[in-house]
Amino acid sequence: MSTLRLGDIAPDFQAETTQGPISFHEWLGDSWGVLFSHPADFTPVCTTELGTVANYVPEFAKRNTKVIALSVDGLDSHKEWIKDINETQNTEVNFPIIADEDKKIANLYDMLHPNASDKFTVRSVFVIGPDKKIKLTLTYPASTGRNFDELLRVIDSLQLTANYSVATPANWKDGEDVVIAPAIPDSDIPAKFPKGHTPIKPYLRLTPQPNK
Repeated sequence: MSTLRLGDIAPDFQAETTQGPISFHEWLGDSWGVLFSHPADFTPVCTTELGTVANYVPEFAKRNTKVIALSVDGLDSHKEWIKDINETQNTEVNFPIIADEDKKIANLYDMLHPNASDKFTVRSVFVIGPDKKIKLTLTYPASTGRNFDELLRVIDSLQLTANYSVATPANWKDGEDVVIAPAIPDSDIPAKFPKGHTPIKPYLRLTPQPNK
């Protein structure tokens, strides 16, 4: 299938997971979602990633965001692997892991890159909004673990910019100044941004984060 792009509806699917069968869109409900793939069970980098996500679940929950992982191994393998993750990462895996042995979902989401590996998925990340549309995609090679602080940062940005006429500048973090959208005329700024603003150039106007 063609590559999924930003703004596309995230394909729906049914799957077996470590927390029981799900229908993806129904499982998401009105939440934001993060779907992320792993090359295989019982692999070192994946073990650290899943342990990190388990520890970050409260942070995702603050952002009304559900997380779900995928590997092309089976449920029995997943459940045994979770024991190792809990032991070695000092955590409790508390989110579902999809068993995608037939690679149906991996193919649906273009997670198999033959020039990287014809057997294992790459480290794909999809952030999906409550409207079921894809808001962000990231793809890492199998050798590079993901930065989940960055994932939380971009979710903060996505949720902020979905509700206000702003954009977030380079290296922005929650609580810092944001950029007023160029489409907003200067005359509308006082009403829309009562905290004030700093004009740097006609096209570059900063304002305090409006939801803080």
